[in-house]
Amino acid sequence: MADFALSSEAFAHGEAIPQRHACEGQDVSPPLSWTDPPAGTRALSLVVDDPDAPVGTFTHWLAWRIDPGARALAEGEAPPAEGRNDFGTTGWRGPCPPHGHGPHRYFFRLRALDEALDIGEGAGRHELERALRGHVLTTAELMGTYER
Repeated sequence: MADFALSSEAFAHGEAIPQRHACEGQDVSPPLSWTDPPAGTRALSLVVDDPDAPVGTFTHWLAWRIDPGARALAEGEAPPAEGRNDFGTTGWRGPCPPHGHGPHRYFFRLRALDEALDIGEGAGRHELERALRGHVLTTAELMGTYER
């Protein structure tokens, strides 16, 4: 199986996420693109989180029913279905670590799935994770950092 990879024109793996994608900027989602998913992929799901948050892992974006053939989400583009993030809203909310807390890591995990998930718009992370069980073919990961 060829490697399934996720990248962004806005930042490279391990580098700083530009301020325009954060809470103190325009808070617009970064552009994302991916390589060919494995054979049998029917849909993609995306989870973006910050494991360095003082309250534990903090979810910034949940998305699913992404067309694997699209090969990209443009800057600010909403996926077909989005869930509730830990800010209590639906859709993307960018990095917003506490001032002076040091750099935080933000993991973008794109999962290739063997079927489209049958969960409703606005679902939470636990519901998404339950739906993913047994359906993940592979995962592509991109990590960016942000500090305020």
